Amino acid sequence: MSSDEPQQQGAKKSEGWAPREPVDTPADTASDTPAATPAAAASDTPEAPDAEGTGKKGKKKRPKRKGWRRIFPTWRMVLGGFILLILLCVGGFVAGYMIVEIPPANAAATAQSNVYLYADGSQLARDGEVNRENVPLSQIPKEVQHAALAAEDRDFYSESAVDPKAMIRAAYNTVTGKGKQSGSTITQQFVKNYYLGQEQTVTRKAKEFFISIKLDREVSKDDILAGYLNTSYFGRNAYGVQAAAQAYFGEDVKDLDTAQGAYLATLLNSPNAYDVATHPENKKRAEGRWNYVLDGMVKEGWLSPADRAKAKFPAPKEAKGASGLSGQRGYLVQAVEDYLTSNDIVDEDTLAKGGYRITTTLQKDRQDAFKEAVDEQVMSKIDKDVRKVDRNVRAGGASIDPKTGKVVAMYGGIDYTKQYVNNATRRDYQVGSTFKPFVFTSAVENGSVTQDGQLITPNTIYDGTNKRPVQGWDGGAYAPENEDDVDYGDITVRTATDKSVNSVYAQMAVDVGSDKVKDTAVALGVPENTPDLTASPSIALGPSTASVLDMTEAYATLANHGKHPTYTMVEKVTKGGQEVELPEPRTAQAVSREAADTTTSILQSVVDGGTGTAAQAAGRPAAGKTGTAEEDKAAWFAGYTPELATVVSVMGQNPDTGAHTPLYGALGQARINGGGYPAQIWAQFTRDALEGKPVQDFDLELEDGADVPPVPDPTDTEEDPATGGAATGGDDTTQGQDQGQTQGQDQGQTQGQDQGQTEGQDQGQTQGQDQGQTQGGPTDGGTTDGSTADGGATADGGAAQGGQTDGTTADGGTGVDEGALGGGLTEGTAARRKGEGNQAYYDY
Repeated sequence: MSSDEPQQQGAKKSEGWAPREPVDTPADTASDTPAATPAAAASDTPEAPDAEGTGKKGKKKRPKRKGWRRIFPTWRMVLGGFILLILLCVGGFVAGYMIVEIPPANAAATAQSNVYLYADGSQLARDGEVNRENVPLSQIPKEVQHAALAAEDRDFYSESAVDPKAMIRAAYNTVTGKGKQSGSTITQQFVKNYYLGQEQTVTRKAKEFFISIKLDREVSKDDILAGYLNTSYFGRNAYGVQAAAQAYFGEDVKDLDTAQGAYLATLLNSPNAYDVATHPENKKRAEGRWNYVLDGMVKEGWLSPADRAKAKFPAPKEAKGASGLSGQRGYLVQAVEDYLTSNDIVDEDTLAKGGYRITTTLQKDRQDAFKEAVDEQVMSKIDKDVRKVDRNVRAGGASIDPKTGKVVAMYGGIDYTKQYVNNATRRDYQVGSTFKPFVFTSAVENGSVTQDGQLITPNTIYDGTNKRPVQGWDGGAYAPENEDDVDYGDITVRTATDKSVNSVYAQMAVDVGSDKVKDTAVALGVPENTPDLTASPSIALGPSTASVLDMTEAYATLANHGKHPTYTMVEKVTKGGQEVELPEPRTAQAVSREAADTTTSILQSVVDGGTGTAAQAAGRPAAGKTGTAEEDKAAWFAGYTPELATVVSVMGQNPDTGAHTPLYGALGQARINGGGYPAQIWAQFTRDALEGKPVQDFDLELEDGADVPPVPDPTDTEEDPATGGAATGGDDTTQGQDQGQTQGQDQGQTQGQDQGQTEGQDQGQTQGQDQGQTQGGPTDGGTTDGSTADGGATADGGAAQGGQTDGTTADGGTGVDEGALGGGLTEGTAARRKGEGNQAYYDY
């Protein structure tokens, strides 16, 4: 009888059972299982694929993706995803185009007001009177139209309304920190100006994109260009090209020439920065952009090379502020706007649209005190009918709280509606010797030594010989003059600072390294891009043109023991109730405390008995430095108390041409220098600004050796020190000796010898000035008994206050700085100083 098992297996096969993998079975059960016959085994095995991988029906099977290949999508997936993306984009575009409508002109097309507040919340100013006049394109010369196109969108007439490549490029540059760029065509810019707002949001950009496309289909290119030129902001509160033509050139747009049109086109890129009347320091940048516009016009065939060669950079007229911003208000608003835009808090176009409420750091009582000090010390003395040069007098000032970096007061000029340029923020006047303290600070910070290896301290001896060639400089011969060609001989750094000796500080700049000096100045607060801030020995004499505000920031860092807080003019900004994010305040240690404090110690000496004695009128412990620009075009005093850092400058500028002018004869003085009117303004303001505040003294930590006097050289002394003679052959002479006495009669004091010094020097004043002081006291032209260790200045001012004779004017001067010529000038010297009896001591 046959077994039933094979029949069951066959039934299973007919039901489609798949063969199973062999299983290990126990040996005792394996014998009970009948073995499959070869035929059955063959029938149970499926058809194997052939070598080419085909199945029983002849179809190829796709090999399975194994290993790392499984990570990447197949080409089918890529293609499918790409098609889906295109469909989504097309769908989104169609939906956006259908949904977004061209809106009516927005309210922002007419600018709103910005409100500016003092720190206490009282109103400082309100702007927002719109200066706009629309003109048809037919009244705008082709040259002006083409200039705008060359500056902003050269393919305007041939391209579409949007440029995706430019938008992507602009977005990439913004994200990677290469600066914000709009990437917008003229059509997009017009839509932003006229229909939308200036906010940088994705929603606004999306609307701008679709409205631009629709507008380009429904409106002619000429109409779009006309709208763009009539809505763009050109600075000076001028909206549209017609208002800009009047604001910058006093002409209608139809009368502008090619050069003027190119200048207005330049302003479209950055209205405030390229206004060369407001920011003369930016003239080179503005000229570069202007040339770019003209070259673009030539490239596009809109201007012939011959006409291009004839074009001269036009000088815009001096701006006039809005009547609502008269007095100091316009200067303050301008400075605050510069702060907001330069720190990327609000962009210029957005700010111009208005609607902001801005609380400043300015304090009203101190602001009033600054104006009063300038009016009483300078402006009240101006007499344009008697002295034509008085028309040229300008003044600028700024004051900062050293501990917080907040600007508490600023003086920009006599009236914003009369003198538009802010004298506190302009960067086009040399800072002169107010830069010298940065050289010494750098010397201490870097542990610098002289050419013979001596550590530089306040008591280090330098050769103050006039026109002494600097040693150790491989950049060519350099031998700067001292004022009036005075030879000082060997003097200490402290005395060289008191007297602002050029030959000493030029050599010190080389000893330190002029590149290190520049780095120190930048760390203190002088902008790195300051014009003429060049690493060379001359850097010490102050040819750079930092602004009054820049210098105030740097001196505030010295006052704060070398700590540089974030400078700010703004406490809070809101728009529509929403607060605008401001930069986080930071304080960095710019230089070591020892470097800053040791500099303060020698600047105290300048006030106590050097060129800055007029600052003593503040009635506070003070440190400061005088400075005068080349050809007396500006005079500076930069100083500070522990609580307040303030810088003042009196400048000369022709009101008609804008040219810098010397101040010889201005305000009834033969010359204007930093120890005169600037120091007097500083003293009055500081006294009033700190009135009622407790007097604070400087808490100084000096470098090693800073308070150790130099060791006298007995070979240089011929008289007993008790007579008041110098121990080092000229180092310790008094202020009266060095500024109003003989030095070999090389300062022309021949007529004055019979007024305070006999020709035989019978009062002990040899030509070498190695003793230089009489014992007769101040009444006969000498100094009080004895000289001080730091340079001989006596407590009562020395010769300057006690030694005035007929050689000076009735009003003499203040302290050493103004009375030193009392010994009597020869007519030749007086002529060289443009008159007699002036403030005598002057430094570059």
